[in-house]
Amino acid sequence: MQRELEIIERLEKEQQIDLQGLEILITTQDEAAVGELAKRARETAQSIYGNKVYIRGLIEFTNYCKNDCLYCGIRRSNGNAERYRLSEEQILSCCATGYELGFRTFVLQGGEDAYFTDERICTLVAQIKKEYPDCAVTLSFGEKSRESYQAYFDAGADRYLLRHETANEAHYRELHPAEMSLKNRKRCLRDLKEIGYQTGCGFMVGSPYQTVETLYEDLMFIKELQPEMVGIGPFIPQKDTPFGDKEAGTMEMTLRLLSIIRLLHPHVLLPATTALGTIHPKGREKGILAGANVVMPNLSPVDVRDKYRLYDNKICTGDEAAECRYCMQRRMESIGYEVVTDRGDFIA
Repeated sequence: MQRELEIIERLEKEQQIDLQGLEILITTQDEAAVGELAKRARETAQSIYGNKVYIRGLIEFTNYCKNDCLYCGIRRSNGNAERYRLSEEQILSCCATGYELGFRTFVLQGGEDAYFTDERICTLVAQIKKEYPDCAVTLSFGEKSRESYQAYFDAGADRYLLRHETANEAHYRELHPAEMSLKNRKRCLRDLKEIGYQTGCGFMVGSPYQTVETLYEDLMFIKELQPEMVGIGPFIPQKDTPFGDKEAGTMEMTLRLLSIIRLLHPHVLLPATTALGTIHPKGREKGILAGANVVMPNLSPVDVRDKYRLYDNKICTGDEAAECRYCMQRRMESIGYEVVTDRGDFIA
């Protein structure tokens, strides 16, 4: 364990890790070392955010997407996907329900859907901010021009989530169609930061063709970008995609990487994702205990939950918003954490 402990201590004290150190931490069979990694990450999160877990209300407002990413269940080539769009009234109704339940951040997530023009998005964001001025609005629907991002920001959007998926060019091409590029994805993230959004990036753990080297590039990109949020979760195959027969990522690897990210970038807002809860019944609790501090229950109408199928066997598709919210509160309390309903801004 001595070797692992030295790596963990450098990571904690200097926020530095090299490729060899990363490989040791993600492959070690020493359970005491893995426990120490999680403990240091948990203590780091608690030193900044206390035992608070921030709750975000997720509204999956469209599953139309122009892109054809090989891993994604709402890719445009998936003829088995049952498509839907929420109306502005439906989205505002989700916000009203969420507000009553104590949510003070709404996350509007969807595919890259041309129906939702900049004008529609700006009108929607402005209306949410008008009705709920004490709430943060987070957007997450892919790659846009700098002008579009600026317009949403000017309308009142506070945060934008855009997973980079991988920071390695060759790996990016393995996961995406030829018309998409890592260069443009990184351009989007840098534009978002420059405009003034609280910006989130992230990647799938265990995606096809991922290596220790590509993971190391991911961590170095996070260190360079200094995002306010990082979203990682295990790759879970979706049967109607080209990767439908690929092996899923693991909870164990995801937890180790959550801890490493917490120590590398201590102040980051770090979700324990739905995907983590999908591959293990206690996945989200374990994520919090590994250094995460955000959870995102679903506020989407129950009749569309199962249609936003990025991957198979997604949990909570039949639960009403209140069920999701109070279930999450009980889960977090069971491990000694408090779900808080304020905006939960990044603490610099």
